[in-house]
Amino acid sequence: MFRVGERLLLSLWDRAHAEEEVGAVASGAGVPPVTLAHNLGTRARVDEVLAAAAAAGAEPVVDAEQREWGGYSGYFADPDGFRWEVAWAPGAISDLVLPADEPREM
Repeated sequence: MFRVGERLLLSLWDRAHAEEEVGAVASGAGVPPVTLAHNLGTRARVDEVLAAAAAAGAEPVVDAEQREWGGYSGYFADPDGFRWEVAWAPGAISDLVLPADEPREM
């Protein structure tokens, strides 16, 4: 992970780990090999945002679940096929990406 701006990280994943979370990643036609993430301070907010995305017509990809890396996240696809991760990440990641006034779960 690289800090590239205020509350902005660039995370590079190897293909196998990415596919464990979002499914097959295609080169050329298919799912773009990139995900965008929206981090939140609590697991409950992750569930709320995923539900709001689905209600707005986003295609659910992976329901939110506890991840082996310690966080909680799920995915939806936007109309262009990009995968969006909605995540709660404990500890240092939250400190880097969340505004100071965002309610947080420990």
